[in-house]
Amino acid sequence: MSSPTAPDRISTTEIDDALARIAAGAVQRERDGTRPFEQIDLVRKSGLGALRVPSEFGGRGDDLRGFFDVLISLGRADPDVAQILRAHFGFGEVVRFLPDADARRRWFELFTSGSIVGNAVTERGPVQAGDFVGLATTFTPDGADHVIDGVKYYSTGTLYADHVWVWGATPDPLPISAVVPVSRVGVTVTDDWDGFGQRATGSGTTRFDGVRAAADEVFASSPDDPPAPRLTTGAFLQLYLTAIVAGIAQAVSDDAVTLLRGRTRNFTHGNAELPREDPVLLQVAGELSASAHAARSTVLAAADALDRAERDLLAGRFDTGAAQDASLAAAHAKTVVDELTLNAATRLFDVGGASATSRTADLDRHWRSARTLASHNSGPLKRGVVGDHLLHGTELPDNTYF
Repeated sequence: MSSPTAPDRISTTEIDDALARIAAGAVQRERDGTRPFEQIDLVRKSGLGALRVPSEFGGRGDDLRGFFDVLISLGRADPDVAQILRAHFGFGEVVRFLPDADARRRWFELFTSGSIVGNAVTERGPVQAGDFVGLATTFTPDGADHVIDGVKYYSTGTLYADHVWVWGATPDPLPISAVVPVSRVGVTVTDDWDGFGQRATGSGTTRFDGVRAAADEVFASSPDDPPAPRLTTGAFLQLYLTAIVAGIAQAVSDDAVTLLRGRTRNFTHGNAELPREDPVLLQVAGELSASAHAARSTVLAAADALDRAERDLLAGRFDTGAAQDASLAAAHAKTVVDELTLNAATRLFDVGGASATSRTADLDRHWRSARTLASHNSGPLKRGVVGDHLLHGTELPDNTYF
């Protein structure tokens, strides 16, 4: 893994170039299991990882609509690379709300220097969503430092990262987290994720055995601190997954066009000699394009709601309902985009015939990746929560998993 170097602020042209380079070879990487270390190194060097860092701190300063627009395109290029960066950008959203400007500047330097942040949050066991005090990972005070011990699963992105964001609990117990170098003594990252989709995301196991975290690497709370609202963070993290799914919908449409253009033999009962001239198959291609357009538009509409909530929170307005609106918009987007994309990934084969099921074509990757991403959060359970909110006024869950 190369050392991070400070990139210049990335331009729109440079973003397009980086996305094209990431897309190159993505199908072959997925097919043969090659890990995208080179592509993540490109993210380091290009400045893609600093899209949301405010311009006064050396980043591009994109609003959420602009960011999610790029993310959808990244999901189209390579959904594994897009998901690898989820914790990285999620941590950046937390940094934006730190009250101390010097602390914001110090942490944003990770992003502007090209560093990538991975995650070590989830554990196996009976911990309820959002119950971070119940995490088994311990932060034991040792002078001004803490010593971290625990095992994390689904550590997406950490295999490729320079730093890892680890969550746990103090002996009190109180929620606590830290961002430490992956290279620190006691951190072990294992690439043992065995899912049928998103196979190169490095979503495996991370162990912490007596890992020291300095005081300035730790985010701690006290018993007197009011509970911090997590609605906008949760909406961001959930819409992030949905944006990747929307990118997959666009990739499905792309492959449908490529597939039709390349076929020279139609079914014997088709409506034209060439498949690309068959009105029935052209209709399917048009439907897939419409699905991709609708998926992108839905995600960007939800991003607008997140932008409104962020403006309120940064201005100190916490009770306007904008955070609930953002969470609801992200939930609606998931419901629509997951269904559109999973259906599109199946309809793709309607324009291809039996040859499209060849392993060398790897067209099943779209359904496998979309299904894996959608499974991060139960669609039926989410829809039930939304229905309860609409009918009974029940507040949406204030946790990063909704």
